[in-house]
Amino acid sequence: MDNRAEISAFLKSRRDKITPEQAGLPVYGQRRVAGLRRNEVATLAGVSVEYYTRLERGNLSGVSDSVLEALAEALRLDDTERTHLYDLARAANTTPARARRRTARPAVRPSVQRIVDGMPGMPAFVKNHRFDMLVANPLGRALFSEMYADPVCGANTLRFAFLSPAARQFFVDWERIARGAVGALRVEVGKNPYDRELSNLIGELSTRSDAFRVMWGAHDVHVFHDGTKRFRHPVVGELELDFESMNLPDGSGLTVALYNAAPGSAAADALNLLASWSATAEGADVRAAEADPEN
Repeated sequence: MDNRAEISAFLKSRRDKITPEQAGLPVYGQRRVAGLRRNEVATLAGVSVEYYTRLERGNLSGVSDSVLEALAEALRLDDTERTHLYDLARAANTTPARARRRTARPAVRPSVQRIVDGMPGMPAFVKNHRFDMLVANPLGRALFSEMYADPVCGANTLRFAFLSPAARQFFVDWERIARGAVGALRVEVGKNPYDRELSNLIGELSTRSDAFRVMWGAHDVHVFHDGTKRFRHPVVGELELDFESMNLPDGSGLTVALYNAAPGSAAADALNLLASWSATAEGADVRAAEADPEN
């Protein structure tokens, strides 16, 4: 991805979202822009118009934290947007060769695999910053059975959300989930602008999905920490699950995602049924493999 283009589009998209009234600025005459002008942002941030113009053209090289903080205040950035701005600035001051060395494909440590496997009552996954499901426990694979069954997805949740026809049925709140996923991808691009596989994924989704292309153009950012998602599973029907997402502290960029249901709830009963179905299906696969004379 082009870091300068990302910076420019992000700053402009945030500027366009703020009205002079929201910024506490007087309005004179007719305006041709819905949001703030460049000179107004410069005034609010306490920098010259020429300097802000340079920043909005994508040049954050050598910019100080104090200027970034002033920009964040002027553009009324929330915590996620503020962090994204700092990530963009950090990437602008990192050479491509150095950044690519940091984006090598990380491996899931055996201890992390054991943690995922050791929670059989919860769907659990480990995913990377490209949204590939690297490992999943049996209940996790059962919950996302539609994704794993679609060869187009490659166990990638973004490909599933935008390229699989089953996704809009599977995610009850598909648009909310999809917009959040695109915003989370935008955050990863800010951290890893020179990751070729990440760029290829964005190019693929932009080419093949009109919905993705529109959402990507909004330049919104999002971080998944916790929340609730509703699923419509082909075997157990609709279930509402809480989720927790935790970044591993080893700098690998891997995330452990866990889904759970309140004890005694309908969703908990559905998870129990899903676990039973998963065990039955796995047993049938094993028996079929044993009966295959080619094995």
